[in-house]
Amino acid sequence: MSQPTLPLPPTGLPVGSYGTYAEAQRAVDFLSDEKFPVEGVTIVGSDLQMVERVTGRLTYGRAAAAGAASGIWFGFLVGLLLTLFADADTNGFAVILLGAVWGALFGAVFGLVGYAATGGRRDFTSLSQIVARRYDVLCDSRTAEQARELLARLSLRG
Repeated sequence: MSQPTLPLPPTGLPVGSYGTYAEAQRAVDFLSDEKFPVEGVTIVGSDLQMVERVTGRLTYGRAAAAGAASGIWFGFLVGLLLTLFADADTNGFAVILLGAVWGALFGAVFGLVGYAATGGRRDFTSLSQIVARRYDVLCDSRTAEQARELLARLSLRG
């Protein structure tokens, strides 16, 4: 049995530092456009932080609607699977539709029960993501100077 490979820290010399991933990606894209050998380039995010953006208030209605929406998809899938094993004279559309309706109903109930179980804690919806404060572009030592010169031209363009 082979050992799993452990993650390795990034290597290379810094050739540029950017405030957003989009800027770092633009720099690497520019290097590629200039026919630079980008195989030795790495984008490294530093000073990671978890950002949670609150998107709204969670209410019984929203909890039921979210549960119903996910239940519809599950019920649709169950209905679709049931049509595969149904008799030839069975109306497949009706089975799928019934599955979606029952899925929505059960999903809404589970959404309401789940929301009620929280006891009023975390009465909001949000989206979370991990972002970095800084993105460094690293390059192998043989081509780092050439990359710096090219990226200096990019920064002069604005």
